[in-house]
Amino acid sequence: MTNHPSTGKLIVVHSLLYWLPLTENWLYHQIQHLPYDIESHVVVGKETENRDQFSLPNIHCLADRPMWRYVAKSKDKQARSRIAPVRLSGKVLGKLQQRAYSNFLAQTARENGARVLHSHFGNQGWLNVRAARQAGLKHIVTFYGKDVNQLPVIDPRWQQRYRVLFEQVDCVLCEGPHMAQCIVDLGCSERKVHVHHLGIKVDEIAFKPRVWDPSGPLRVLIAATFREKKGIPYALEALGRLQHQVPLKVTIIGDATGEARSQAEKRRILAVMEEHQLKPHVNMLGYQSHAALHEQAYKHHIFLSPSVTASDGDTEGGAPIVIIEMVATGMPIVSTTHCDIPGVVQPDLVNLLVEERDVDGLVRYIKWLIEHREQWPNILAAGRKHVEAEFDVRLQGEQLAEIYRVTARERE
Repeated sequence: MTNHPSTGKLIVVHSLLYWLPLTENWLYHQIQHLPYDIESHVVVGKETENRDQFSLPNIHCLADRPMWRYVAKSKDKQARSRIAPVRLSGKVLGKLQQRAYSNFLAQTARENGARVLHSHFGNQGWLNVRAARQAGLKHIVTFYGKDVNQLPVIDPRWQQRYRVLFEQVDCVLCEGPHMAQCIVDLGCSERKVHVHHLGIKVDEIAFKPRVWDPSGPLRVLIAATFREKKGIPYALEALGRLQHQVPLKVTIIGDATGEARSQAEKRRILAVMEEHQLKPHVNMLGYQSHAALHEQAYKHHIFLSPSVTASDGDTEGGAPIVIIEMVATGMPIVSTTHCDIPGVVQPDLVNLLVEERDVDGLVRYIKWLIEHREQWPNILAAGRKHVEAEFDVRLQGEQLAEIYRVTARERE
């Protein structure tokens, strides 16, 4: 099997339910920075949004087509005509939508000469097993976090579904060694699991090592959607204790979503602020653009991001992209040993990572930074160097392309 005969490129189909939430801009960069010899087609199951910000040349959306055309095989015209006009229950409609997307995905892959299917998120990969088989595609699946730890906890059916996926898939990608082990524990062969870091635009992020002058307040930045796994209440409790020892200015970028769990987390956050009388010291900016986040970052001295495993099993899976970006800007990070965060923050250099929910540890490490300001330059320079070597989006794009090439060549 060779590359596309007219272009000489390897055609890869990317499968997603949505293109693209603002919080998944890292996925756009992942596809955008693949090298020239990889041609990407994004096949979307439900809807597209933010296309003005995340524009790619080949986006195919099932929602833009009459779904019934893809419910049955194209040659079965009578079946399609029977399905189209019927009012269906939600459960039945969901199954038909899955079948329609599977057929749409397989057809789009065949029409464009694709050889590799890259399913983004493990649950999407399971849904795509049939399409990969139909179109004769090599199948790569990337897990990102919620799909690894939360889904099998809240819905045990995913344990069996993943075993089916792992038998059929050619390659499984994840962000770091912690997530890799979680995937192996779910039943995937170790030989199929490969670590592939998400990338950031390092060359567009100015490195400005922070320096704090004790004559002014210590400025601490928190940036995350209000979810239990982000650990924001623990961050605020630590800062509530510290405010009596050092003047603080705290900025929170992010807010709750419409989900009940996220709204409940916002109430917890506000309650902690009230309990510790932090409100006069906290500036809550809500959701901000990526550019605004970086503008604020350079005005702060420390980034505080104490992620935890949520009560429903939700985790970061790997490491939050925002931590990688803050390291690149030249800001010291205080965080937790959660998931693959140690692979970004390098605890072997200077350990500023505490166990999950360890408020005393957060206080201790922030105080350590305050008392050892002379060590900041070396810590921050080493962090930037590490990000440049391991998380540069262009380097990661080349590595992902090589994974595609190797996978496409297997068994030829």
